[in-house]
Amino acid sequence: MGKAALLIIDMQNDFVLEGKPGRVAGARTVIPKIQAVLNEFRKRSLPIIHVLRVHRPDGSDVEIIRKERFSRQPFAVAGTHGAAVIDELSPQEGEYVLTKTRMSAFIGTELDLMLRTLGVTTLVVCGIQTPNCIRTTVFDGIAYNYPVVLIDDATGAASEEVHRANVRDMANIGVKIVNTDTIAELFG
Repeated sequence: MGKAALLIIDMQNDFVLEGKPGRVAGARTVIPKIQAVLNEFRKRSLPIIHVLRVHRPDGSDVEIIRKERFSRQPFAVAGTHGAAVIDELSPQEGEYVLTKTRMSAFIGTELDLMLRTLGVTTLVVCGIQTPNCIRTTVFDGIAYNYPVVLIDDATGAASEEVHRANVRDMANIGVKIVNTDTIAELFG
């Protein structure tokens, strides 16, 4: 598999906690699974990147399809509790935090440069939301020639039906789909 990096996508208070503006229905259920994957990467001292959607308070960097929603109820605003990583997955010293303003972790960020500088050859992806930020990051990872592994049970969506359809699409382009109980096997 080469050197793997873990991308944990959008596991932020505004997208996970009850009553928050961007809460994804399947977010809470994947936390223990993400913790298991995170512990495996920490144990092996492999790169961990917490990818966060963060916006300016005025919404000037929000994409067109979310502008109206943001104007009614801002979400993931820089410096707020809502934009922070949930407590259960708090980054530790030596882990990276990468902010983005678009669905893909590659668009307008230094992610590709970071990965290449760290010698990463494979991406392992988990987090939320399967059809949006997960899928676009996975597809862009493939476009940048990174083999991608998706941790199916550590990835959540608004519904299981939506999640399954998107996982099928990612599998069809060559993404390796695994579950947390087999993550150690990736490392040989």
